[in-house]
Amino acid sequence: MVPHLTTALTGPLLELERRFLEQSAPIEQWLRSQWQEHTPPFYSSCDLRNAGFKLAPVDTNLFPGGFNNLNPAFLPLCVQAAMSAVERFCPAACKLLLIPENHTRNTFYLQNLAQLATILTRTGLEVRIGSLLPEVTAPTRIELPYGQSLLLEPLVRQGNRLGLDDFHPCAILLNNDLSAGVPPILQGLTDQVVLPPLHGGWATRRKTLHFAAYDQVADEFANLIGIDPWRINPYFTACRNLDFHERQGEEELAEQVDRLLQKIRAKYQEYGIGDTPYVVVKADAGTYGMGVMTVRDASEVKGLNRRQRNKMSVIKEGRTVSEVIIQEGVHTFETVRDAVAEPVIYMIDHYVVGGFYRVHTARGKDENLNAPGMEFEPLAFETGCNLPDRGENPDAPPNRFYAYGVVGRLACLAAALELEQTAPAED
Repeated sequence: MVPHLTTALTGPLLELERRFLEQSAPIEQWLRSQWQEHTPPFYSSCDLRNAGFKLAPVDTNLFPGGFNNLNPAFLPLCVQAAMSAVERFCPAACKLLLIPENHTRNTFYLQNLAQLATILTRTGLEVRIGSLLPEVTAPTRIELPYGQSLLLEPLVRQGNRLGLDDFHPCAILLNNDLSAGVPPILQGLTDQVVLPPLHGGWATRRKTLHFAAYDQVADEFANLIGIDPWRINPYFTACRNLDFHERQGEEELAEQVDRLLQKIRAKYQEYGIGDTPYVVVKADAGTYGMGVMTVRDASEVKGLNRRQRNKMSVIKEGRTVSEVIIQEGVHTFETVRDAVAEPVIYMIDHYVVGGFYRVHTARGKDENLNAPGMEFEPLAFETGCNLPDRGENPDAPPNRFYAYGVVGRLACLAAALELEQTAPAED
């Protein structure tokens, strides 16, 4: 069943979706050519925002942790895409070591891990889970709802290889975003394929670098189909050397926010958009919706109270925030059950394998939905998201989801470029 879509169907939205629909053949040809030149990440997910006049990614995750939220009907598609990814990165692989986050008490994350292990096992791999937790010194079984369970085992390092006591894998798949840094046990594994590569973790990755790569992708794609790249791309800038506790860099942050808001206002005026522009200030490295602030006027980042400073100064694993991305806010006019929603697209290799709506009953159309209280509504694509129907209206579910899938793949392509451009030099 497709969730009821209650997007504001303004002219610009229909025109954008119509352009995607009419240009689907050159779009697919162009994407195929890109994947011949660039290697997609093993998997990824992308948060989209649909403002009616604009459909754009606002975040891309290289260590997706919501496979449990995907529609079960699309398990075969996930398995097929995972087979493609395995053949690309390690065609001779028969054993895979999965290394998760340390969220042993987060049942939802563990259900994600179980689903991911199921997908990988169905590709013909022997899959076992190795934990980075120091307290896991012996195989530890964790019971999950619906009769599932997971077995976490202690990692064993032998020279340049990592495995378990009786398990010597060909490949290692990280479902840990390395926010706390790259532990020594993962460094120097020259005899195994590690996916995603270590420099894709938040210890070194920066959102500004991702969106700089997305700028390249969006410009080329927009030229291909004849649209303004702004229609699929949020403006952004960066601010460095911040210390929220000491109010260091506050003036520069306000100046950067003001400049970006002026740039957005000019676009709103060009397109006759009556909504209030806003920006999102968020940690340049990080996830889980931490270190995020919505700003409608530059004055709002001056004189933050203690609670606001505490919220912005520390993210996952206790990392201090000194660098932020200031990103154009994209309103969302999607709702599910009368609650504000945004689509999240999941990919394995360069294939869209599903998605869900992130829904929040207590947030507005110009606020961050990745916050406590959010819920998930699986996207059940009637015919998949790669099968647009020209006989339907541009905003019909197959075509709406096709547009989601196109922009999600653009973000995945940007992630591929980002990983290429940030790869450490070989010795």
